Amino acid sequence: MTLENTTALVTGGASGMGEAIARRLADAGATVVVLDRDASKGEKVAADLDGRFVPADVTDETDVSAAVAAATALAPLRTCVHCAGIGWAERTLNRAGSPHSLETFRKVLDVNLVGTFNVLRLAASGMSANEPDDGGERGVIINTASAAAYDGQIGQAAYSASKGGVVALTLTTARDLSAVGIRVCTIAPGLVDTPLRVARDGAGAQSLHERRSRPDGCGHPHAAQVGRVEE
Repeated sequence: MTLENTTALVTGGASGMGEAIARRLADAGATVVVLDRDASKGEKVAADLDGRFVPADVTDETDVSAAVAAATALAPLRTCVHCAGIGWAERTLNRAGSPHSLETFRKVLDVNLVGTFNVLRLAASGMSANEPDDGGERGVIINTASAAAYDGQIGQAAYSASKGGVVALTLTTARDLSAVGIRVCTIAPGLVDTPLRVARDGAGAQSLHERRSRPDGCGHPHAAQVGRVEE
């Protein structure tokens, strides 16, 4: 699928992996629509790429619909890369015996899982109006899970559950959308220096990496080699 004369919608495109992907897509010829809650950074990235910024909350149907409409108005929407997400570190029971906050568990699932599906379904609807290319393809949607979906660490109950849900969502939606020529893929990144990780982990990032690298049941025995650490 060629990217020239098409649009690409990138959520979380104002920083981190989303920004890097937005820049790569623009370099490949796509007109990029950056969806993010950070207006100052989002507008700057979009301006750098000669694209378009749309402020949006990924869990809000109206916001995401407006971003999809903006993308389809520029050129056929052929690509959607979903990078927006949040993290939360909290044990199921803390040292005092208090349970994990149900409110924060729901919040992480709402943004990371429900938000992913909201973007996916609305982007797919926008893509469905495209003329298929020579291979019968109308578009591709790429979601972001995490290695934590498979190998979650202490304090990652909410994050791992949300990213595991994204993984489980992939095959079903891919089968659903294959009928209209839309592919669905999911990536599961390792450790990446994004604003989310720095804000959440700080100095604890090295400790997390070390836990994953130990072959003692507390981490994947080959984590250091394969980078199986959450983004």
